[in-house]
Amino acid sequence: MSWNEVIIEVARDQAENLSDALMDCGALSVSVEDADEGTDAERPLFGEPGMAIEQAAWNRSRVVALLAVEIDHAALVNEAAQICSIDPHTLLYTLRAVAEQDWVRLTQSQFEPIHIGQNIWVVPSWHAAPDPQALVMELDPGLAFGTGSHATTRLCMEWLELNTQHGCSVLDYGCGSGILAMVAKKCGAGQVVGIDIDPQAIESARFNSERNACEIAYFLPDDYGTSNGPEFFDIVVANILSSPLKLMAPMLAHRLAADGALVLSGVLERQADEVIAAYAPFISLSVWAQRDGWVALSGRLETAGG
Repeated sequence: MSWNEVIIEVARDQAENLSDALMDCGALSVSVEDADEGTDAERPLFGEPGMAIEQAAWNRSRVVALLAVEIDHAALVNEAAQICSIDPHTLLYTLRAVAEQDWVRLTQSQFEPIHIGQNIWVVPSWHAAPDPQALVMELDPGLAFGTGSHATTRLCMEWLELNTQHGCSVLDYGCGSGILAMVAKKCGAGQVVGIDIDPQAIESARFNSERNACEIAYFLPDDYGTSNGPEFFDIVVANILSSPLKLMAPMLAHRLAADGALVLSGVLERQADEVIAAYAPFISLSVWAQRDGWVALSGRLETAGG
């Protein structure tokens, strides 16, 4: 079986409505891309849960619609344009054939083993570990966030590799795939707990930990109590986003044991000062490292007389 892709370049204020109209008219899928990708004009878009993003598309957006090969693409584009009150004659588009492929093999080819820090390898199940003697985690891309490819995850992994003490307790809040909890465990941590608001993430993290022979307890926030594990932890790590991190400042700081260390990421460089300020009443944080416009913040709880 084969398909066609219709590729339309539009202004930012047209991209979202046109995408919806194309789906309504019979497109199998629609994506919006930056038409300036790979040029000096390329611009990132960032948004956070609970907050409206400043713009929903790029100044020059590329709308890509996937169609069954038997669909009359010209008629579909015309119909979608009329729904959006766009003159069809102003929509310039190109048609690209999409041939049948081994999509599983193609997808797998895009994910190679990732070397992180000094001695960490994240290896998809279809690859052999480049260094079996290293700290190796078998982890496939999935629905839960965290495969080590994103800068924020890498920063936290590097911190844990350098700072996890043998036998210490670790809380991974917003654990996603469980990757940070597993790094801590493989670096010698004792009791490790992962918490996430997404039941699917909890399921994924448990599966990944079992596959990697890591004994870690995972919970939804309301399901965790002192009967399940420590009230206070030697290390608390949270790789989320700046807005929820600021809201959770009292809760995360309260989870720290005496002299405990807090590590936060998911914070853009320009957001670092406001996150540090949110935690200032509880713990002094500073930028530990940065990568690709993101930072990791860390600090240690100062006990009385310490």
